[in-house]
Amino acid sequence: MDHAPQHDGLRHHGDVDAEPGLLDFAVNVQGTGPPRWLRDRIAAVLDDLGRYPGAAHDRAAREAVAARHGRRPDEVLVLAGSAEGFALLPTLRPRLAAVLHPGFTEPEAALRDGGVPVTRVLTSATDGHRLRPADVPAGADLVVVGNPTNPTGVLHPADDVRALAAPGRVVLVDEAFADAVPGETESLAGEPGPLVFRSLTKTWALAGLRAGYALGAPDLLARLARTRPPWPVSTPALEAVIACCEPAAVAQAQEAAATLALLRAEQAAALSAVDGVTVLPGRAPYLLLRLPDGHGERVRGELREAGIAVRRGDTFPGLGPDHIRVAVRPAAAVARLVAALECSMATFTQPDGVKVAMLRSGGPR
Repeated sequence: MDHAPQHDGLRHHGDVDAEPGLLDFAVNVQGTGPPRWLRDRIAAVLDDLGRYPGAAHDRAAREAVAARHGRRPDEVLVLAGSAEGFALLPTLRPRLAAVLHPGFTEPEAALRDGGVPVTRVLTSATDGHRLRPADVPAGADLVVVGNPTNPTGVLHPADDVRALAAPGRVVLVDEAFADAVPGETESLAGEPGPLVFRSLTKTWALAGLRAGYALGAPDLLARLARTRPPWPVSTPALEAVIACCEPAAVAQAQEAAATLALLRAEQAAALSAVDGVTVLPGRAPYLLLRLPDGHGERVRGELREAGIAVRRGDTFPGLGPDHIRVAVRPAAAVARLVAALECSMATFTQPDGVKVAMLRSGGPR
């Protein structure tokens, strides 16, 4: 457990690493834009932009989400992306928030900005960054956990997440990548207990639109939304939520998840074959890599010189500069990454500045 108050780096996200012109392994969005059918759905409401987003449209979006997850419409709050949901967390007025790390840093940043005391519950690489509910302080009345967790890619058993429940405690499960897991196994989106955030950004390439939703008890959602401004979600975003929750879209997302799982396995195998690179196990559409001690910053710099952007790991509490995260990408892009890593890992610089060949048996790990 870590009570560290430091705030620096929590607001660093992959889009900062992915400068235009670089091959982007830093951002976990799949593709460069939404599919044509979804573009058409969004474009069809552009003539309505002269009017404010309507209550009927919001209700239709909540009904679509409710039908998709087997919930009631009053158990749905449509969000301008999950990031809006995190920004609203201080309105719940928790006495003590516990945030599982390494994990997505925006919840902690938002809570600290709102004056909420935060304790970090650090998982360990020694057991695969497994969630251990007993590690969460009994006094925490808000617990935040990602499933699958970003950046480790660990998919926690649903029973372990359920075990976080306690009287008077809100358990927030960030399921931003749950629809990228085949079958959405371990998801709690259909259960009434926790507060669940979902995002449309990753699977549908809608990062620029800002669309997502929260699932939870009506009174809890009302508390969460208490300080929202009028019309917080745009008309195009409401239409995107409706479109992406329709049965055909859900089926398409599951097909994409199955394809991603295959690509992930192939990418993990290719990267594991590079001397000095360790690929941590996981189930998400990204991979967490560990590089030789003291060489992470150098390798990231050399990848950037080769035109490749990766997500630095040292801004995630519990990780260090020798961790990097890479999104799952098609084979041609992976081949470029592997070639650049092989070139970078072929040599490393000792403290005296001498370049020494890296050998699998004796290279730094």
